[in-house]
Amino acid sequence: MMAHVLNEVRRGFYLDSVALMRMSRAIAGAEGVEEAALMMGTPANHEIMADAGLLDETGRSAAGGDLILGIRATDQATAKAALAEAIALLDAPATRGEGAAYRPKSLRAALGMVPGANLALISVPGDFAAAEARKAIRRGLDAMIFSDNVSLAAEAALKTEARDLGRLVMGPDCGTAIIAGTPLAFANVVPRGPIGMIGASGTGLQEVTCLVAQLGGGVSHAIGVGGRDLKAEVGGISTLMAIDALAADAGTQRIVLIAKPPGDNVAKVVLDRLANAGKPAIVCFMGAAEIPMPANVTQCFSLKDAAYAALDVTAEPPGPPAMQGTDNTQLLGLFAGGTLCAEAQVILRDAELAVRSNAPVTGIGAQDSDGHLMLDLGDDDYTRGRPHPMIDPTVRDEAFTEALGRTDLAAILCDVVIGYGAHDDPAGHLAALVSEHRTGGGPTVIASVCGTDGDPQGRAGQIAKLQAAGILVAPSNADAARWALAAAGAG
Repeated sequence: MMAHVLNEVRRGFYLDSVALMRMSRAIAGAEGVEEAALMMGTPANHEIMADAGLLDETGRSAAGGDLILGIRATDQATAKAALAEAIALLDAPATRGEGAAYRPKSLRAALGMVPGANLALISVPGDFAAAEARKAIRRGLDAMIFSDNVSLAAEAALKTEARDLGRLVMGPDCGTAIIAGTPLAFANVVPRGPIGMIGASGTGLQEVTCLVAQLGGGVSHAIGVGGRDLKAEVGGISTLMAIDALAADAGTQRIVLIAKPPGDNVAKVVLDRLANAGKPAIVCFMGAAEIPMPANVTQCFSLKDAAYAALDVTAEPPGPPAMQGTDNTQLLGLFAGGTLCAEAQVILRDAELAVRSNAPVTGIGAQDSDGHLMLDLGDDDYTRGRPHPMIDPTVRDEAFTEALGRTDLAAILCDVVIGYGAHDDPAGHLAALVSEHRTGGGPTVIASVCGTDGDPQGRAGQIAKLQAAGILVAPSNADAARWALAAAGAG
């Protein structure tokens, strides 16, 4: 049967990508709708929608500042109905009922409303993000860029200018920050305290802030800098500025830095800056080997160890619970969080297992090699034109359902990330999926929940839903990986 594709273009209409993805998910879930996407008409999005079979002549006419509504359905009537629903969702926020808040449409208008603002959060198509951030820093604001698809050259130029102006740029592709107790983008509700954090990793920063909170500690600031800040082309500009800011902050007593391993030259500059910060510091370069550290800096090799070191506490990792006996030894990781996937790789690698991944850390094989497979399902290969699995957990449903039916797996390892911006009930969705598809004697499912009880979803309630479905829930992502080792007979 031939699918029916229907497009509409809103000229000069902008809505941030997270809101558009939520609408796309709602439309795509309707009966008879094969796929749906609401995307800005940038060249990259044209390509994504064309690859997905969602673009017709109307959509192809859209420019970068236009919004494309694309529907592919089993019949014309369904496509028309879905398009009408998409339009209704789009128009709903514009309805000004009594008490509805005015939302400024430009940085100038926003500053007119809040003249004392000192930070702008930029969430626009990547083609425009650097320009919007530049407007912000030239007006004396720091900038957090949630958008991705900003070129490395543009990032380096923007951060260089920001440094010269004395402004901090967090990002691009900065998904998490907590500034003076205020969570921004994908962040969690944690108490304020003396631990200052810097993260070139979104879920890595979330995991450490949440573990610090679970251990009774608190966070002064958690500054995201974007995953490429420590690349040689950028030189760690924002990381160095964040170190300086936390060193000068009276409310910060210890500094934690979480990042992928930088190049030698950048690592030396960063470590020298930490050495001169005048405060104890903890560094976790995820996947790196042991390297010489300044006297005031402690190197950790997992997110959990970084959180414990930040509070100067030690504890034996909890032993795994009783598991059903199996001769199977294979492990499969299905992660929403990229750094959580990386941490699991490190723990399995250090247990001398052969591991492979679509996002391998040092010492891990490519996805098409042999070994236990750890998948980062938030990687661009899985999310092009689709919401991130933290927003829409159905992104990993197909892989999870297939894994539950495999007879060679000892365990499936996964994460559940909650907090602002995340799905409103990811554990409930996963629990229902496992309950529906798990067969007797199938693989053990081991999860951890990254979040706090203060988050909108509530960590304790999320854990209870997973446990009710027979899923083993470890205290941390690192503990979950160690439990998986035990399930495979390697722990």
